[in-house]
Amino acid sequence: MGLLLAAFPPELGSLAEAPPRGWATACTGVGALTAAATTARLLAERRPRAVVFLGTCGRYDARLGLFECLWAAEAIATSLEELHGGAYRPALERTRWTATLEGPLPGRAVAVPPAITRTLEGARTLATVAPAEHLELTGVYAACQAAGVPFGAALVVVNEVGPEAQAQWMANHAEGSQRLIAALRGTGFFEGA
Repeated sequence: MGLLLAAFPPELGSLAEAPPRGWATACTGVGALTAAATTARLLAERRPRAVVFLGTCGRYDARLGLFECLWAAEAIATSLEELHGGAYRPALERTRWTATLEGPLPGRAVAVPPAITRTLEGARTLATVAPAEHLELTGVYAACQAAGVPFGAALVVVNEVGPEAQAQWMANHAEGSQRLIAALRGTGFFEGA
């Protein structure tokens, strides 16, 4: 059985109550650390054949359109402080995970900072790393990599990263999740995976 994950139930949409045949659903909670711990527990308990995370994300610039759906081909742990040179990571620390499942949507890199970026300057800086921002992916990808379970993620852009992000996310996340699920169903992904 495959495992469909999301940070919280609304991002699973209709799949929460009626997952596709051969799939189960669960939620990881919000943030990379919580997602890593929860995903590791779920992998040990359920032993899925594959994991696909579904969620919403913000865009840093016009490389992605509002409500555009993407496959998170790479999740990159980063922070503004690192990019500004005020912090660094030990050389041994892993900061990038590549999806091991091929997805039916265009592949994009996704930046995973420790918190939501609130400034336009911050969005411009993080745009040098990836076109999109998400909070849970490095935790989910790291847990799956450690367990040897194939993984990937489908995301939908629902806001611009910056001062208006929260209001845009609130207005768009439900519709975005519906569009993402429809896009995945339209590709036949659930039947073929």
